[in-house]
Amino acid sequence: MTTLSVPLPAELEEFIKRQVKSGRSPNKAAVVRSALKLLSEEEAVQAVLKAEREPTLRGDLRDLAKKLRTK
Repeated sequence: MTTLSVPLPAELEEFIKRQVKSGRSPNKAAVVRSALKLLSEEEAVQAVLKAEREPTLRGDLRDLAKKLRTK
């Protein structure tokens, strides 16, 4: 596991301390790991939603190929 040193604004440092103090996370590192995991999951969800909006081809591949060749 790699250690990373990142400067944080005071409000984020206080947020992290509150998460630990409330017992929601066991330590500061766990808060940051949890936040990064949520960000990663959100990006994955956004990628799926974007892919769902993309046009798709449906049907028999031979018929689709014929249609594409005639255009």
